[in-house]
Amino acid sequence: MSRATAEDHRWLLEAIALSQRCPPTDTAYCVGAIVTLGGAWVADGFSRENNDPHVHAEEAALGKLDRTDLHRTDLGGATLYSSLEPCSVRRSRDRSCTELILESGIRRVVFALREPLLLADCEGAELLQAAGIDVVEVAELGPAVEEVNARVLLRQGQKGD
Repeated sequence: MSRATAEDHRWLLEAIALSQRCPPTDTAYCVGAIVTLGGAWVADGFSRENNDPHVHAEEAALGKLDRTDLHRTDLGGATLYSSLEPCSVRRSRDRSCTELILESGIRRVVFALREPLLLADCEGAELLQAAGIDVVEVAELGPAVEEVNARVLLRQGQKGD
């Protein structure tokens, strides 16, 4: 794992802010994701975007890349910022966000909070690292993600404070 940069903090705070646009629910996390390339914002997404109850933030952002000329671009220099660790298991889709990231060619992922053991046993960070992806956890921003997700965390009795 590499260390987070000031730019990582800035983009991750943007992803956390984006997560606040998620339609609220007691049964799923509110997550924001941003893809950058060359220091520029190229795509974003958030959980349940367009009122799709099954869409995840990373899936939404990567799906937008598929609809642009960027899907033909080498994304090896891109970074995906996600407020929450990318999922490694899904019940609602064939592929997890971890699998989608690996297929995209993105070689760097930055997130703030590991997925709590409430809804799934997530191994996204470990699977990405095992595949050679540079994974950066910015744990000091985790409380901001917990705050956005207090509704789910409190319902499940897992809030960290």
